[in-house]
Amino acid sequence: MNDLVRQHTALGETDLEWLHLLVSEWQLLSDLSFADLVLWVPTLDGTRYVSVAQMRPNTGPTSYQDDMVGHLVPRGRRPLLDAALDEGRIVREGDPEWREEVPVRVESIPVRREGRVLGVIARNTNLLTVRTPSRLELTYLQSASDLAQMIAAGSFPFPGQQVDMDASPRVGDGLIRLDAEGVVTYASPNALSAYHRLGLASDLVGQHLGNTTAELAPSRGPVDEALVKLASGWAPRETEVEGNSGVIQLRTIPLKPKGTRIGSLVLCRDVTELRRRERELITKDATIREIHHRVKNNLQTVAALLRLQSRRMDSAQGREALNEAVRRVGSIAIVHETLSQNLDERVEFDEIADRVIAMVSEISPGKVDCRRTGRFGILDAEVATPLSMVLTEILQNALEHAFTQGERGTVEVAAIRSGTGRTDARLLITVLDDGSGLPEGFDPQRAGNLGLQIVRTLVEGELGGTFDMLRAEPRGTKVVLDIPSSPQK
Repeated sequence: MNDLVRQHTALGETDLEWLHLLVSEWQLLSDLSFADLVLWVPTLDGTRYVSVAQMRPNTGPTSYQDDMVGHLVPRGRRPLLDAALDEGRIVREGDPEWREEVPVRVESIPVRREGRVLGVIARNTNLLTVRTPSRLELTYLQSASDLAQMIAAGSFPFPGQQVDMDASPRVGDGLIRLDAEGVVTYASPNALSAYHRLGLASDLVGQHLGNTTAELAPSRGPVDEALVKLASGWAPRETEVEGNSGVIQLRTIPLKPKGTRIGSLVLCRDVTELRRRERELITKDATIREIHHRVKNNLQTVAALLRLQSRRMDSAQGREALNEAVRRVGSIAIVHETLSQNLDERVEFDEIADRVIAMVSEISPGKVDCRRTGRFGILDAEVATPLSMVLTEILQNALEHAFTQGERGTVEVAAIRSGTGRTDARLLITVLDDGSGLPEGFDPQRAGNLGLQIVRTLVEGELGGTFDMLRAEPRGTKVVLDIPSSPQK
């Protein structure tokens, strides 16, 4: 719509915003009218109209099989558009039109803003299935007529009240018509069912909706005056009311077809099951986060016990083995700590990598500079947990074996992501040091130390990737990991 208005018409940005506000609301008019709506705006030179938006009803058959947006018609071809634009009134005169053997009643509603007519809504009703209207249909049509008069007068839509139609109640969800005093004159079957869900045991017709709603909604104090006023339809608002284990969503629309409030429309939707599922999901998420938090605490307790045990050992080799175990447990704890703060089972691994690097760097404080380049990005927990252990083992191996006592050097962890989808996305990780390098005849695929066994098992078995260790030039060692960035099923 933005492009069509700016290209073909003389409307300014504030006028365009008004049209957007109208289009966000006019599904209501379409459903109440059982009619298609097409918004026509005069072109810059005033010789034609351009259709900038279209809406089909959810309550009846369409009159247009084709998309009308973008069509241009010369002035004079559709007299009802001319009359509505020139005279600023709703035009209903004329016989039905026949479109593909379907009779269609055409009406034109001027769209007014601050005294100016911006365009015209063509309301097209398919008459093929017309029958004797029921009380519900008569209420719909009367409400549509009131809204059309408000559009023509410039009092609808309501400024600052743009509605998300996907989240708001619709006509078919439940409709209640109130008089000027807030008393129910009509309630659709769906609306009545929604109020029965709240605990209403009688009919709604004849009751003051505000007082009835406030009585059904539990309150610890006096009657909620704000809820009474809102449910009485005095202002355009949305709210949710909960009672008797049920939840309904209300949207009120004051009706002022001639400038004076004659009543209100109240749209209502039973959202009990939706809110129940949302609460279950919230509870589930909270439970999962609590589990991760407790696992992290338990792992930290295990690490503390291992650390205490290492201090009591006389064997230097035994102490070092326990310290390695502490770092392995710590790397897993870091992942669970991060997961305990998230809403899903995915983590930003760059933070985890930095913490692992800092933890392992404690082996040789002040001698070797460890740093990260590139981004790991967001990873699933199924990838993050084994990868953190792999990174811990590789860094630990580099810091212990690449440099002699007191020697200075650097270890760089580089990460590169490739691919965009979950099936082809991969992560290339390189750990490069400038230490003494690999010994002659060293085969990383056959080396028997525990750290490399853990790396091979996790990379090839659990992550479904490849692992290699190479001599770096001019000196040092390069470890290359190539793994999928999503879990392999």
